Amino acid sequence: MTQPTKDGGLMYPESPSQTAGPYVHIGLALEVAGLPPRDDEIGPTIATTAAEGEPIEIVGTVIDGNGDAVEDILVEAWQADANGVYQTDFRTDRAFRGFGRSAPGENDAGQWSFQSVKPGRVTHPNGGEMAPHINLMLFARGINIHLNTRLHFDDESTANAACPFFNGLPPSRRDTLVARRESDGETARYRFEIHLQGPQETLFFDF
Repeated sequence: MTQPTKDGGLMYPESPSQTAGPYVHIGLALEVAGLPPRDDEIGPTIATTAAEGEPIEIVGTVIDGNGDAVEDILVEAWQADANGVYQTDFRTDRAFRGFGRSAPGENDAGQWSFQSVKPGRVTHPNGGEMAPHINLMLFARGINIHLNTRLHFDDESTANAACPFFNGLPPSRRDTLVARRESDGETARYRFEIHLQGPQETLFFDF
C-alpha cells in the first residue's frame, strides 16, 4: 500500500529483504510455520533404528553474535550411510534416508536435532579416507545465502587426525567442527553448537 508524502509524492513501504528466512519455513518446515504437513514430509529422522550402523542423536543450538539463540533457523543435514555411501533416495519409507531437516518448535529457540546412524568414512577426491562427518546447511532470517558447514565427532580422533579434508583446515578453527559425545546408551547423543559470529564462530565453507 502506498502512502502520500508531505510534498505530494508517494512513499512505498519497504518490501521484504531477500533472505532465506523466515519464509523458508513455509515451504520446508510446514508444521513450524503453522501449516498442515505433507504426507511425505522431510523431517529430522535421517535414519531409523532399523538402519545398519550405530544409532546416534545429534542435538545443538544455533547462536548469533550476541550469544542469543536464533529462533527461526532451519538446518538441513546430508550424510553417508554406515558403509560410507551417499544415498540419493530420500523416501520416508527407507530405514536410511541420508537427508533430513530440523527447525526449532515454538518453545525451542535455536535448537535443532537429528536421529541417524554414525556415517562411515568416505574417500576424498584427492585420495585417502575422510573422517566420519555430517554435512550441514543453515537457513535463517538475515542469512542472504545459506551457510555450509560440517560436523565431525570427538570420539573419532584417529580418523580426524588422518582426514585429508580436516587436516586442510586452519588448526585453530578445527575444533569448531567437532561434536561432543555427551551420553551413551542404546542411542549415543552428540552436541554440536553452531556459532554464526563471535570468537567461537563455526567454520563455514563456500561450497
